[in-house]
Amino acid sequence: MLFDLPSEDVLYDALIARDAGFDGRAWVGVTTTGVFCRPSCPARKPKRANCRWFDAPADCLAAGFRPCKRCKPLYQDADPAVADLLQELDANPDYRWSEADIATRGYDPSTIRRAFKRSLGITFLDLARQRRLAQGFTTLQSGGRMVDAQVAAGFESASAFRQAFSRWLGLRAADLPKDAILRAHWIETDLGPMIAVADRHSLHLLEFTDRKALPTELRKLHQAHPISLGQYMLHDRLNQQLSHFFAGESDRFDIPLTLHGSPFTQEVWRHLQNVPAGETRTYGTLAKAIGRPSATRAVARANGSNQIAILIPCHRVIGADGSLTGYGGGLWRKDRLIALEKSYAEKDRP
Repeated sequence: MLFDLPSEDVLYDALIARDAGFDGRAWVGVTTTGVFCRPSCPARKPKRANCRWFDAPADCLAAGFRPCKRCKPLYQDADPAVADLLQELDANPDYRWSEADIATRGYDPSTIRRAFKRSLGITFLDLARQRRLAQGFTTLQSGGRMVDAQVAAGFESASAFRQAFSRWLGLRAADLPKDAILRAHWIETDLGPMIAVADRHSLHLLEFTDRKALPTELRKLHQAHPISLGQYMLHDRLNQQLSHFFAGESDRFDIPLTLHGSPFTQEVWRHLQNVPAGETRTYGTLAKAIGRPSATRAVARANGSNQIAILIPCHRVIGADGSLTGYGGGLWRKDRLIALEKSYAEKDRP
């Protein structure tokens, strides 16, 4: 199970002792080097402040860490094909992978697609594309030139990068004004990268970068309020609170939100914010709570149109039979978020 790791004191002691008993149970990401290791890794040990702990190698990769070349953490209990391709991706992060490349390496593309979805909740090709675009996004965000961003993203031409950037965000990079009130910032989380769009005072959008609706949401937002690349102090505050949330330290968010939706939709979102962490609701229960018991489908649509993930906890809504229903960030993320929040509920019990 995720999020049931021992305390950081125990984990760091195991790391210092190179305790192989924790191998396969915990992995450490080292922020100063960008790599992740097994606790028994023979490499020089990092300072505690530079450690981030994970309970699956896939989460290390999603957070942007590369596998250590000494202890080879991907080889333990990993699908050999997945581990093989992840190593090649890390060795060639700028390469533009295709299904033909996968087949050339002796794998069936459809089999690999299913294997990656099971392991990481994302296909190999989408993961490779995200890593290239993340490099380009970071370059643009820090004020770099488009040609520099194109090189960082691993594209052969500036036009190819612009086209990919446009498909991903639903916007052309050339259309992003430098002095726009709204700024889009890339945030790494334990469940994968997210895009946060905010002004100086409030958050307008927070989505996982592989959400299918993200380009449409960004395009619609950009039409109403132009977006540029960059960050405000509010982004830093959000990043810090998300880090505490995923570390199991706090489920409290005090980020002001600007809601873009009809009065009915916003009412549903406000009721979602009142669902305590560790609890779930059905669509029917939410419909009754807002005094519209026959509006179950409308409530479901409002829930699905939420564009501020986690802070407006649409992942806390489940089917009437108790099953996990659709979630734009992927059912695997919904399952992990609910599991994490159950640990918060247990802490609050007397």
